Amino acid sequence: MLVDDEAPVREALTQVLEGARLRVEAFASAEAFLAALRPGKRGCLLLDVSLPGRSGPELQAALAARGLELPIIFITGRGDVATSVRTLKAGAFDFLEKPVSAKILLERVSAALKLERRQHTQAATARAARERIARLTPREREIMALVAAGHSSKDIARRMGISHRTVEVHRGHIMQKTGARNTLDLARLSSGLSDSGTR
Repeated sequence: MLVDDEAPVREALTQVLEGARLRVEAFASAEAFLAALRPGKRGCLLLDVSLPGRSGPELQAALAARGLELPIIFITGRGDVATSVRTLKAGAFDFLEKPVSAKILLERVSAALKLERRQHTQAATARAARERIARLTPREREIMALVAAGHSSKDIARRMGISHRTVEVHRGHIMQKTGARNTLDLARLSSGLSDSGTR
């Protein structure tokens, strides 16, 4: 996706991107982009800093407020260190000055798309993990965390003051409800949740 108020720039950047077999949706303003934006939109955003109406950084803030994590590559004809630092601190993927060479543009867009795909996969994994773990009782979640951390059933029984047999029954329920086949699967489920919190 591309937002730039200058038609010649939109056309030139679109030509470069489509030449690399990338699908491009171009908009002349932040307002037009937001009007067309749908939940779950995938890809990355090439965004001009200076736009009529809502500016590029203001659009970045609006997307963050909506919880949309599209990688944003800012492009500008006037280098402004303060603006570049502010947008990068706010989570922008990169900040490029016009004119941008086709080689650099494609390299940065490719890297941004790889990041977006990785983030999407992590988010999907975390959602699936949350759904499966939500089926567990509080006691089962507690035991699952200890199992995933590598504790034996005997150790868990001793820690929780319950019988070894009770732990084994809980483990059976945990495996059934989560669809896990072994302890490694349980560890991956827990990891999926923790990884999502570090993005």
